[in-house]
Amino acid sequence: MGLKEIGTKIKHASRVLPTITTKQKQTILREIASAILINQESIKKANQKDLKAGIEKGLSIAMIDRLKLTDDRIQTMASSVNEVSGLSDPVGEITEDYTRPNGLRVQRRRIPLGVIGVIYESRPNVTIEAASLCFFAGNGLLLRGGSEAFYSNMELVRIFKFVLETHNLEDVIDIVPSTDRANVDEMAKMNYVLDVIIPRGGEGLIRHIYQVATVPVIAHYKGNCHVFVDASADMKKASAIIINGKVQRPGVCNALETVLVHRGIADAFIPNIIDELISSEVEIRGCERIQKYSDKVKPASDQDYDTEYLDLILALKIVDDLNDAITHIHRYGSDHTEGIVSQDQKSIDTFIQSLDSSAIMVNTSTRFNDGGQLGLGAEIGISTTKLHSFGPMGLRELTTTKFVVIGSGQIRQ
Repeated sequence: MGLKEIGTKIKHASRVLPTITTKQKQTILREIASAILINQESIKKANQKDLKAGIEKGLSIAMIDRLKLTDDRIQTMASSVNEVSGLSDPVGEITEDYTRPNGLRVQRRRIPLGVIGVIYESRPNVTIEAASLCFFAGNGLLLRGGSEAFYSNMELVRIFKFVLETHNLEDVIDIVPSTDRANVDEMAKMNYVLDVIIPRGGEGLIRHIYQVATVPVIAHYKGNCHVFVDASADMKKASAIIINGKVQRPGVCNALETVLVHRGIADAFIPNIIDELISSEVEIRGCERIQKYSDKVKPASDQDYDTEYLDLILALKIVDDLNDAITHIHRYGSDHTEGIVSQDQKSIDTFIQSLDSSAIMVNTSTRFNDGGQLGLGAEIGISTTKLHSFGPMGLRELTTTKFVVIGSGQIRQ
């Protein structure tokens, strides 16, 4: 079956979704969560095929980590589906309700976006996150995962559709059953089926989708995330925030990529943070002033400051002051996540007001810019596009609103 046929089936089948009750959707999602756990071994078996192929291709350690599905990650995946089922259903919510002078009652009610196309790379957990969120928000879904996770994604969609089939809803979601890159371009032009495309992946993928798409795009651009260590920073907290942001999971979009240090704290702070980063096997690329503190620091170029490493590599730079840090972020940032470590409220307020990134983290790790951590449940991604959504995209961000106008026979004069 070709993409056109798959997409058309999703579009027709998904028209019933806005009429399904919250209770029915919750029941289905709980059954899917159980099915994920029941099929844990088949998921790991499929994932092993992907891991073997990835190692043979020479994927980085960080990329292999993004790809790997352990027992804990599969259980987390199932838990995220259960968490979504417990969230407030946005479909049908009345966001505005007022009466005009002529007696017309005007409401705005929340409705699904329609049929969503998600194009993504590497992480197979995106498959379940996207499917559970789109389904609960009443949307049809066409997935196109990366070739690295092909077998994992196919197995996860099989499980999801198996449960949907018991409720006569199996056609509301599907996945492109091929790794042919031509399918990406075809999806990007499927206006007759898709209402929006959400690309998740590397910079090359996002740029390509922007260039070829005729379907509206909500971009999840690279996460070139920064932390600025102010002169007033608690150095112990700053060190912990930096190590957590870079080391915990370096291959994800909210991982820390560049640290900017106020010159007033440099002598006291930089030698220790260099030692901690090296102990954590992080390669440091620093400005000339940073290099003076250690011969283990490699020179940083403009390209380094512009790079989302997704690896155990960190750019480190001394800045003259807060304004210098803000200027650097304006030049190299990707509107994803920026952090400040400071005890000066005026500096914190200036940092917040001066930057337009989707999340500003104050005295905490960039790793918290995540739908689950911010209470949205599972997320479909972190949008760096200000239209239609900005930041982590949960259920509400997968809906829009329509007007409902209730009259009693009024006609316009």
